[in-house]
Amino acid sequence: MPFTLFFRALLCALLLAGPACAEQVTVFAAASLKTALDEIAAGFEASTGNSVTLSFAGSSVLARQIGLGAPAQVFVSANPGWMDWLADQGRIDPFSRRDLVSNRLVLVAPAEHTSSDPLDDLAAGTGRIAMALVDAVPAGQYGKAALSQLGLWEQLSPRVVQTDNARAALALVATGAVPFGIVYATDARADPRVTQLMTFATDSHPPILYPAALVAGQENAAARSFLVHLFDAEAQAVFVRHGFLPVED
Repeated sequence: MPFTLFFRALLCALLLAGPACAEQVTVFAAASLKTALDEIAAGFEASTGNSVTLSFAGSSVLARQIGLGAPAQVFVSANPGWMDWLADQGRIDPFSRRDLVSNRLVLVAPAEHTSSDPLDDLAAGTGRIAMALVDAVPAGQYGKAALSQLGLWEQLSPRVVQTDNARAALALVATGAVPFGIVYATDARADPRVTQLMTFATDSHPPILYPAALVAGQENAAARSFLVHLFDAEAQAVFVRHGFLPVED
């Protein structure tokens, strides 16, 4: 064993805690979780001395990366489907899996936009509509389902601008590049440059759930600790403050 590794192991054995024993945990998480998870991870690092690396993208992109062996230790998806996909490959620890939070789906526009009938404006207009990838990314899948349930998908689909994730769709609206977007309620809260025009009925799309789990074969003590931390009262309060909804066991 190299001397540096031996010395570190000896310190950990003697001290049982502290910076010498700090571990690294890499978390792959849906882009819509960024604002809340940045805050939660900072608190976890301060209280434990462990280091957290957060990688945000669309759930489909992250799941495929994990499936190919990317060194993530915790995965938080924006829908159960991509977690199921990894479970079928034996890539997650099924005993660690648990629904973390929920969300709502909303129609947004630039902050100066006002409307008394948002759906009518959407259907009658000609402007583009920003959405995450409708066949792969959860936010886009939810949005397509909601518009389909309302009988608007066939009419509006030619105007849809698809992006890699929900935060990218939000950015197009926030910068005025497109007049409408369908994103999560938490995304709308995260950027003052947009206004929320309406919330889609929960029965117009599948339930928006964020399952979290350890990646099989990659976990360490810090990863297990971080996953537990996501469900404690302190972290859950951060999620709620950022607009996420709690999930009952």
